[in-house]
Amino acid sequence: MARQERAIRTQLSILKAAAEVFDSHGYEAATIGEILRRAGVTKGALYFHFPSKQALAEGVLEQQFSVIRVPPGPCRLQEFVDTGLIVAYRMRRDPLVSAVARLSLEQELRAEYGSSAIRQWIGASEVLLGAAKEQGELLPHVVPAESAWLFSAAWTGTQLYSQILLGREDLEERVVALFRHLLPSIAVPAVLSSLEITAERAARLGSASDALLEGPGEQADSPQEERTQQAAAAATA
Repeated sequence: MARQERAIRTQLSILKAAAEVFDSHGYEAATIGEILRRAGVTKGALYFHFPSKQALAEGVLEQQFSVIRVPPGPCRLQEFVDTGLIVAYRMRRDPLVSAVARLSLEQELRAEYGSSAIRQWIGASEVLLGAAKEQGELLPHVVPAESAWLFSAAWTGTQLYSQILLGREDLEERVVALFRHLLPSIAVPAVLSSLEITAERAARLGSASDALLEGPGEQADSPQEERTQQAAAAATA
């Protein structure tokens, strides 16, 4: 058991180091040597877990849902909002999250992995919005699959603009503005008025997510996390 735990810690430290390098330099310019230096492991240890740079990139992309912890909300639409807020918070603080955004748009990886990462987020959004529709939280005309696509595309554009213009310094505020502009087109008024869509909520939930992730693998998934992971799996099936 101790050996297995050490292997998991080593693997995670390598992935975090790889994410930092990919996020800073991009996939093509990233080097195994720089990843080794940041991870503080031997070349043999790295290649035991990841036989190539491409395998490292794939490993980072696979972490995109495991590093996002979203607590159950008072309604499904609040959980949908909270997911976007927490991702925005963690994208500015966790290279495992920000590297996924960069890698999914890298030309060298986009054909094989980028579309899969995007489909997973659309699928996860569709599950949450579908549950919201079943609970009567969405307007009658709303089609969850269409809204999931549009919200995911708008969120991606928002984070790209924030990254290019201000290095994501205003990302939480921009995501809040995004939700406030778009949610009135899909939410019933009573639910819309009950939603908490603030940068303060993003910080509060993001900090709680940080605490949960201090012990990776030890926390049980919440029902919302299970729905998100099931949607991600279905999107790539």
